[in-house]
Amino acid sequence: MALSQSANVVEKAIGHVEGGVTEQNMTNPERDREAYADPSGEKMKALAWMGKNSVEVVETFKPKIIEDGDVILKVTGSTICGSDLHLYHGAVIQLQKGDILGHEFCGKVDSVGPAVKNLKPGDRVVASFQIACGECMYCQKKLSSQCERTNTNKIENAMYGGRTAGMFGYSHFTGGFAGGQAEYARVPNGQVNLLPLPDDVPDEQGLYLSDVLSTSWNCVVDTGVKEGDVVAIWGAGPIGQMCAEMSFMQGAKRVIVIDGGAAAWRLDFVKSKTPKVETLNYTDLPRGESVTSKLKEMEHGGPDVALECAAGEYAKGMGHKIELALGLETDTSEIINEMITSVKSFGRCGITGVYVGFTNHFNIGGLMERGIRLIGNGQAPVHLYWHDLLKKLQDHSLNSGIMLTHRVNIDEMDTLYQKFDARADNIQKVFVQTRFSDPPAPGTPELTSWK
Repeated sequence: MALSQSANVVEKAIGHVEGGVTEQNMTNPERDREAYADPSGEKMKALAWMGKNSVEVVETFKPKIIEDGDVILKVTGSTICGSDLHLYHGAVIQLQKGDILGHEFCGKVDSVGPAVKNLKPGDRVVASFQIACGECMYCQKKLSSQCERTNTNKIENAMYGGRTAGMFGYSHFTGGFAGGQAEYARVPNGQVNLLPLPDDVPDEQGLYLSDVLSTSWNCVVDTGVKEGDVVAIWGAGPIGQMCAEMSFMQGAKRVIVIDGGAAAWRLDFVKSKTPKVETLNYTDLPRGESVTSKLKEMEHGGPDVALECAAGEYAKGMGHKIELALGLETDTSEIINEMITSVKSFGRCGITGVYVGFTNHFNIGGLMERGIRLIGNGQAPVHLYWHDLLKKLQDHSLNSGIMLTHRVNIDEMDTLYQKFDARADNIQKVFVQTRFSDPPAPGTPELTSWK
């Protein structure tokens, strides 16, 4: 928490990189009603970060169009993601009290700025979690997550040697944009960052083009899963689940999903949806046996491919827990080291779980000596994939509904964060409805309430 606030102070002192093309550091219209709130004075519900391990559903103002390319959405669906838990825990720097969270959402167009020619009020759309300009070097290649012009944060630039695109609801470190866990959302450059949804794709399917489907697909194809591969996946959450499904779509021979602890129930859930999956519960391993030794027992030499779909903030060993607590590292290297030692020589390891800074005790020797390919999959370039993934939803070769377990109202989203963080109530993926949502699509979960 102290690090996050210090980073905010540093950013104010050093300023921003030049070349930004959209208004940034506007994470809640309440901060400046005259500049950012709709003149009607209409209020909305939104989920706001209030401090480490604390979020609240607040009443704030509906945003207004502030740039010609803006679109204001009536949000009809949002969700919670494992990445949101990194914000909840304060693991991502430059959060401020009152920031509206949420990077996955869909909705109906409420109003458009004068530069938006391809959308009109009433259109159903899904937003990409990243905000792209559509014109820079990366955007021309559809590598939208690395847009050069929508995030001018100098701290990220200094840490990483470059910047990601701006992202909805993901701290001032990624531009400071209000998120979509709200009843309304402002989408900058809307004609680039919104994808129309056809009538045959309900919100309960189309919503997940925003992030989880694109991120999972990017993990699988960027790491190079191919015909005949044996794939091991660390993490049985929604990303891991969809990576398993998509690995089979790419021709994988076997897929082994690894999880344990409070999240061990997810292994049974994933297998119930994709019976071909094999599972490994690391908490059930006998003394002296490791994930690596078990994988090499299951497959001679180990898997061909390892996919990291968990994240770097979850330490297992006491040493890393202490180092994380003392700020001596921001991310544990334990899962990455397991991947390096588990795969066959010249195997491929892809990292899609969020890692935000620096790690200790990294097995660089194993990486070099055995020729392991370690691939940072990066924030998924949604624009590169979402048209093709939409077609797969339409022809039913892909079904995002296999991960959907719950539907909740936005006014209970603070409780949802607590439940999701605790891996409670068998919550895998959620559809969060608002007053603007359509009735549940056939075959999707009914409303859950904890009141």
